[in-house]
Amino acid sequence: MLTIIGCGNLNRSDDAVGAIASQRLQQFLTKHPSSEVRVYDLGTAGMEVMFQAKGADELIIIDACSTGSEPGTIFQVPGKELEELPEPTYSLHDFRWHHALAAGRKIFAEDFPEKITVYLIEAANLDFGWELSSAVEQAANQIVQKLEKQIEILTQ
Repeated sequence: MLTIIGCGNLNRSDDAVGAIASQRLQQFLTKHPSSEVRVYDLGTAGMEVMFQAKGADELIIIDACSTGSEPGTIFQVPGKELEELPEPTYSLHDFRWHHALAAGRKIFAEDFPEKITVYLIEAANLDFGWELSSAVEQAANQIVQKLEKQIEILTQ
């Protein structure tokens, strides 16, 4: 089972790229159904990433990043490199998807995917807004097309 999760805030311009990419992949799945693929738009619900990843053979996460690189740059990172347990806190708002990877592996053990890939797209604009910048839009299209091909292979 392949699980694809898009993360991001739809109200913060390029931060929405993961959510938008997952919505596009959900539309693709309605035309090309597969019992081997699940796609979720989880917005900013970091804790939910852990629960939706449980039982998957492979997990892909799509999100925006802000590293100072050229806007639209795509980073493909193994999930193991990004796993991080959260600092103790009283708020779940501080629990992000990279925390969910580490916590999920610890809690669900062998029922948590071993193969995790994270696609991070360098944002140009993280201010309030509803549009992706053109560079981020192009990067999102590249990732969506790549994942559509991967889904087609799984459905054959």
